[in-house]
Amino acid sequence: MATIVKDAHRMSASQSPGRIHAFWLFFPAAALWAAVVVPMSLFAVMSGTGWPPGLLGAGHGHELIFGFALALIAGYTLGPQPWRLLAPLFGLWLAARFSWLLAPEWLLSQLLSPAFALLLAWQVVPRFQAAKKWRNKIAGPLILALCLLALAYALTDWIPAVLTKRSLMEVAILGLMLLMTFMGGRIIAPAVAGTLEKRGIPLEARVQPRIEGALLIVLPLAMICLPFSGTRLISGALLLLAATLIIVRTVRWKLWRCTDRPDLLVLALGYLWLAAGAGATGVHLFTGQSLVPALHLITIGALGTLSGSVMLRLAWQRACRTFPPAWQVLVLASAMAIAAISRYLTGDAPYSQSSLLWLASGVWALAFSGLASQLLALFLLSNSSSNRAL
Repeated sequence: MATIVKDAHRMSASQSPGRIHAFWLFFPAAALWAAVVVPMSLFAVMSGTGWPPGLLGAGHGHELIFGFALALIAGYTLGPQPWRLLAPLFGLWLAARFSWLLAPEWLLSQLLSPAFALLLAWQVVPRFQAAKKWRNKIAGPLILALCLLALAYALTDWIPAVLTKRSLMEVAILGLMLLMTFMGGRIIAPAVAGTLEKRGIPLEARVQPRIEGALLIVLPLAMICLPFSGTRLISGALLLLAATLIIVRTVRWKLWRCTDRPDLLVLALGYLWLAAGAGATGVHLFTGQSLVPALHLITIGALGTLSGSVMLRLAWQRACRTFPPAWQVLVLASAMAIAAISRYLTGDAPYSQSSLLWLASGVWALAFSGLASQLLALFLLSNSSSNRAL
């Protein structure tokens, strides 16, 4: 089976009249939503107004995982689609976002996010089942698991369950990390290999199937062990092992030979944020500390860097057939590093260090609002180029 990245490029090249690439719709919307949700969640708490109610407590986490991240998956995996499919799907995503933002206690608000997630899974998951090797088939089940977690989160208020919303959120973050570990490796490995081959430098360690296979076993086990007090230390050990495997895999890609490709270096940095988040979470589990600061290394450092890099990469390649400018990916990487480190330093009582918290929020919001603007500009450029070609 072709790699996920090759499938994405093939889908990108196959757009026909009457169709639109899903990433042109979902990527700018996801970036804009990410830019808005985080500072608004701070405002909801620190202003004392409690508005918007959907962003109180873990509300911003809900929106970054089941709103932002699922929109990224939709944009990356759906490819060119007719408006009759994309418009209802995108409309459902928007309805889920705003209903949760304004009235999270309503039954309809709680059902719209899982409805979008399940509809997305129905469209996307079967695409990955034609592969023969189990590692190539795994993307579909990983996406399905994340979508089912959106449903489980909604049902915790209605059905007595062993897992609380907090533990479900922790498991969902590890699930997202697992998906980023797999898909990030499938993006970086062929890109680095192609770059080095053009210079006559062979890269033997590409996908690294043994390490990838180990990660696809270790991380799901860590997810299973995490919610239960008797197995949390096992989860911590597995996460420390995963962090080590990710670092070894990244080093074997020989990225120091790609210094003229900052877009690849930033992708690799996002991949290393996965190791930092897994390692910190493992340490926090062993020391009995709160997992919240460590998990933000995954949701800010890794998710922010990898998602922003992939969005820029696809948009620039589609609109201009080139890689994103160095300054854009470097600014993105710097902003995510500042945001992730600042949020981690605030610890488990972030509102007692409001300056660091506002710094993390502000840098994140500026980065993603700039990204949304760039994506919209590239979409307009792509449309104008297509019209001239016609």
